[in-house]
Amino acid sequence: MISKQKIEKIKRVNPSAIPPPVGKYSHITKIPKDAEIFVTSGQVGVGIDNNIPESINDQVKNTFKNIANLLASQQLSADNVIKVNIWATEEIDWNYLYGKWDSLFGTEYPSMTIAYISALGLPELKIEIELWAAK
Repeated sequence: MISKQKIEKIKRVNPSAIPPPVGKYSHITKIPKDAEIFVTSGQVGVGIDNNIPESINDQVKNTFKNIANLLASQQLSADNVIKVNIWATEEIDWNYLYGKWDSLFGTEYPSMTIAYISALGLPELKIEIELWAAK
């Protein structure tokens, strides 16, 4: 008989000793010790047709499509995402981005860092999102 080991889940924590998150993220994401780690390259707003739209919201839409497809390609879901790094070259429309964010993550938010920078790898890119995941 094969023994069934209890598989630990990823835990998300917002300690009460510090201010709550200012956005939709968790201060701490704890991964089980035997988890396999996945690190992605930054995903950008290039469409499946290899075109880069001009507006940041259209790039956000494509970026989240690319993220969902990338996760699925490794049999991962948003539940596996432990950390998100976002870089943008112009102000993010947070209402729009959070709509995509909520569609992907629901209410179980990974840890997140956001930075505004002067440029990304191609001059027409306005947003890039990198993921860390565990399974």
